[in-house]
Amino acid sequence: MKEFKPVKEGKVREIYDNGDSLIMVATDRISAFDVILKNKVVKKGTVLTQMSRFWFDYTKDIVSNHMISVDVKDMPEFFRQPQFDGNSMMCRKLTMLPIECIVRGYITGSGWKSYQENETVCGIRLPAGLKECDKLPEPIYTPSTKAEIGDHDENINFEKSIEVLEKQFPGHGEEYATAIRDNTIALYKKCADYALTRGIIIADTKFEFGLDENGRVVIGDEMLTPDSSRFWPLEGYEHGHDQPSFDKQFVRNWLKANPDSDYNLPQEIIDKTIAKYLEAYELLTGSKLQ
Repeated sequence: MKEFKPVKEGKVREIYDNGDSLIMVATDRISAFDVILKNKVVKKGTVLTQMSRFWFDYTKDIVSNHMISVDVKDMPEFFRQPQFDGNSMMCRKLTMLPIECIVRGYITGSGWKSYQENETVCGIRLPAGLKECDKLPEPIYTPSTKAEIGDHDENINFEKSIEVLEKQFPGHGEEYATAIRDNTIALYKKCADYALTRGIIIADTKFEFGLDENGRVVIGDEMLTPDSSRFWPLEGYEHGHDQPSFDKQFVRNWLKANPDSDYNLPQEIIDKTIAKYLEAYELLTGSKLQ
């Protein structure tokens, strides 16, 4: 059996080169504030992979994606081991675009902080009088640069995203910047509308895009998981204060309240976190995680 070693390791994902494709494995690692925590959250990687699979299928009419298969039987023998089953995705190889495509439908987190200072979020002026966690009149696109592990992403405006892309893809900066912005908004609107029917508010999320072998813009990485999005329960939602969530906010809040934790979570927080991830998965997909 041929052994595989990851060619790239992110905070959560490991990427393996499979010749004409890649195999992305979502581990059970969890990160917060750009730090990988000392704990594993069992089954988390499977939730991330299967949720991305669900959304890739749901949105392929808007933009194509990099998914080939999540069945390890379609992958080399090495991946037919228990630790890869369910949390691995075979993907097309893309040339990734160096922009994190963030879309916000509600005002919360760093956006709310910025709004309180000067009624703008990432340079975009918003109506006066918004309360924390209010729904915005229209979703806003607030891209950022992609940082290396340990560094922080930098918020940029749309014009700056054109510059960043133009530098790497001369003659295509505006074309690619426009395509990823428009796709980001379209994906968010379709998925946020659907999620509401399942009892979940998608407050914000981020997407990553790449170019396929024909130079077409394709969505890659993960999609609308609790790691890349803020999910709130629709039941009990009210503006004016922070919302309970189905995502890592739970972990972030505990870490903020326990600054001496050395990024080590108590078991109770780990159990509550995976319970939230599973609940979000089951609500959104309408099925239990296999």
